[in-house]
Amino acid sequence: MKIRVLGCSGGIGGRHLRTTSLLVDHDILVDCGTGVGDMSIAELAQIDHVFLTHSHLDHIACLPLMVDTVGDMRNKPLVVHAAEATLEILRNHIFNWAVWPDFTEIPSIDKPFLRFEALRVGEAVEILGRAITPLPANHTVPANAYRLDSGKASLVFSGDTGPCPAFWAAVNRVGNLHTLIIETAFSNRERQLADNSKHLCPETLKEELANLQREADIYITHLKPGQVELTMQEIEDCIGEYQPRMLQNNQVIEL
Repeated sequence: MKIRVLGCSGGIGGRHLRTTSLLVDHDILVDCGTGVGDMSIAELAQIDHVFLTHSHLDHIACLPLMVDTVGDMRNKPLVVHAAEATLEILRNHIFNWAVWPDFTEIPSIDKPFLRFEALRVGEAVEILGRAITPLPANHTVPANAYRLDSGKASLVFSGDTGPCPAFWAAVNRVGNLHTLIIETAFSNRERQLADNSKHLCPETLKEELANLQREADIYITHLKPGQVELTMQEIEDCIGEYQPRMLQNNQVIEL
């Protein structure tokens, strides 16, 4: 399994800032933020599955445009996997004919460009030997983390989350854990905002990582533009013993 980071920023602005999306091999996306816009049309047409952590715009921004761009180039629907509550938000607020056409009905209900498939926490989806399992997360809207398992090793991606004991309980059950990608959206000076919006800051990241009982390479994602250096320095000061690294756009992780 090869995972390429298409976007890992908490915002936009500048040549290398793209919001969240991970490309798994050539055919699966985890989230569909602005980084997907850098893919070629041929690459977009190969995506068969999108797994969404939640419905916030920085994680779904390119999904409506991608479906519109390549729907007629494919011989089967693009399948969007997410919690039922997340899918309901997409139906009501995105693919509702007011914001964007409902591609679950285009070009016909029998042969649509888009299909939704609900997930349940802890139940893996198997795709060509790869297992993708939604894990608990704690955010302001219904949200999941994900475990990506190649069979040899696993990567866990927190998505957007605040403190979440159930997330760590699930992570600690991953026997072949290799990589943990975890968000830290705000610096310590904005801890109150982080707490209110159910994100992490370095202080709460330290508290959360105290629950980790397995060895893993740790990468930090979702840093806010303008606070990257400050937040990473605070992370180094708080949890340097974990040797966390900042996730980079176009980084490749192999499992």
